[in-house]
Amino acid sequence: MNTTQITYLVFGIVLLIAIVIDLGLFTKKDKKVSIKDALWTSLFWIALGLAFGIFVWFEKGPATGLEYFSAYLMEKSLSIDNIFVFIIIFSSFSVKEKYFGRVLFMGILMAIVFRIVFITVGVALVDRFHWVLYIFGIFLVYTGIKIFKATEEEEFNPKKSKVYLFLKRFLPLVPHDGNGKYQVSENGRPAYTTLFVVVIMLAAIDIVFAVDSIPAVMGISRDKLVIYTSNIFAILGLRPLFFLLRGAVTKFDYLPQGIAIVLVFIGIKMLGENWINQWLNKTDQVFISLAVIVFCLGGSIFYSIFMKKKGVPEDVVDESVS
Repeated sequence: MNTTQITYLVFGIVLLIAIVIDLGLFTKKDKKVSIKDALWTSLFWIALGLAFGIFVWFEKGPATGLEYFSAYLMEKSLSIDNIFVFIIIFSSFSVKEKYFGRVLFMGILMAIVFRIVFITVGVALVDRFHWVLYIFGIFLVYTGIKIFKATEEEEFNPKKSKVYLFLKRFLPLVPHDGNGKYQVSENGRPAYTTLFVVVIMLAAIDIVFAVDSIPAVMGISRDKLVIYTSNIFAILGLRPLFFLLRGAVTKFDYLPQGIAIVLVFIGIKMLGENWINQWLNKTDQVFISLAVIVFCLGGSIFYSIFMKKKGVPEDVVDESVS
């Protein structure tokens, strides 16, 4: 077995064990998740993701290790945006807090499947048609500018989204959670509950975010191992992070601007790849990317703490039904 095969094998074994441990805490039964449980589980996933990065560093070399850490940090930061949208979805459909863990787990599992498909297609396209990379670069610059200029009035409304309207048109829906069920019998016919709708919407929203995040990660690394593993570790850590940050995520007012600058930076880096390669080696490029990501994200979080936006509403989570 070569080093890549060994790394994939270790990744698979560690992931399977970690998911079993995670399931024991969050989905063994419907219950409210305490901040303490969320904190320890979030730290567990972060430690696992970082430990795997150290393993990659020694198994595949420092350059690949740096790529992994940069990609993982990029995905982790983008996942905070996911959490904000998840909060809005749960609030909009009045999901009871005791069902949060199970619904998140189902939505995230579906998201992982879609991400694997997206990554496989994206890497194959870039390998076969290198010019696709420049399309990704232009898209990231455009997306970054759009996020940077976004206003509060553009907030996502789940019940006006195309996904919900599609489900409402083609499936029989009921306006309740069916006591924790995804499907119930209504007048002798099967109908789908709000929990089913929320699971589908969580997966669909992650697909939207993947359109940004996967090109961004490909701007950091072309190694399929790095792209797959950093994405999956970041996504699987999303559930405990949701419980940990759902009351605080709306405090990070300027985080979207930090993410936007990173996306623009990576987009420009992809567009200028040939010129940059003449001046900097791969390790230096990845190190600079990591430094920019840490500086922009850390700076935007600290700026958010000290400079509160005017007219920002209180926590969205307060409106949710427990």
